[in-house]
Amino acid sequence: MLAAPPLREGAASRRWTVAVLGPGGVGGLLAAVLSRAGHRVICVAGEATARSVRQNGIQVRSGQFGDFTAQVEADTELREPVDLCLVTVKHTTLDAALERIPAAVLGDGPVVPLLNGIEHPDTLRAHYGAQRVVPGVIRVASTRTRAGTIEHGSPFTEIDLAGAPERCGPAAAMLEEAGVRTRVIEDETAALWAKLAFLAPFALLTTRYGLTIGEVRTRRREELVSLVAEAAAVSGACGAPADPAKALTLYDAFPADSKSSMQRDAEAGRPLELDAIGGALLRAAARHDVPVPVTARVMAELTAD
Repeated sequence: MLAAPPLREGAASRRWTVAVLGPGGVGGLLAAVLSRAGHRVICVAGEATARSVRQNGIQVRSGQFGDFTAQVEADTELREPVDLCLVTVKHTTLDAALERIPAAVLGDGPVVPLLNGIEHPDTLRAHYGAQRVVPGVIRVASTRTRAGTIEHGSPFTEIDLAGAPERCGPAAAMLEEAGVRTRVIEDETAALWAKLAFLAPFALLTTRYGLTIGEVRTRRREELVSLVAEAAAVSGACGAPADPAKALTLYDAFPADSKSSMQRDAEAGRPLELDAIGGALLRAAARHDVPVPVTARVMAELTAD
């Protein structure tokens, strides 16, 4: 186990208490990294996962952070106020999972959802109030192979927090000091759509055809180009201009064997975030009268399977 380094001087040098709702691939990685940085972490999960994490800690294998085991607390429900609550469950389990974080217990710390899609902030705000919720997006490839075991495959972990700097700044500084590159973006629409417009073509096509990104960008290139253009058009109509050429350049730079998290869920027989990703894109397209024929066809084929 790597020893926890002392907290550094700076805006986040105090010891935070952080709740992580859903210590899976994303939440487990963040919980472990924050614990190693010297913060108190409470993972909130189902009984089996909570018990495993309490007994064994969270084991991480990561090219970025190294291989280490972090000790964290774990419970099936949050029972005390915290400085920060990270919501890292899948969208398919969000409603049920929120029952584990009672609004009356939370305290005044921000609630930061790091989910795919653009519609979940409204759910969080209805549950906890508008002032508590600070939407975020995360860019990382990280998988839970079993309870408390995390394989971090990407050489980066990056978070954008959407909101006023005075509200987001302390949490951003704390995450940055723990080794997670974090920035504050005041435009929530831009932050959320930047991820969805990029994620949707990747997730939908790799899942629809059971192909890696390398195979999609060669064998299904025409569809990829079409989906990227459609997603960018919808994003722009919603007030968040996107660059299709830049997205394609990034896809072309991905390791050829990369798979989307939705594709991995499909392979494992887990529920898919189709509605949160493709469904949200279709609903936004309909609101703004943006034609998205290829996206609509791929979604119809995925939902028919």
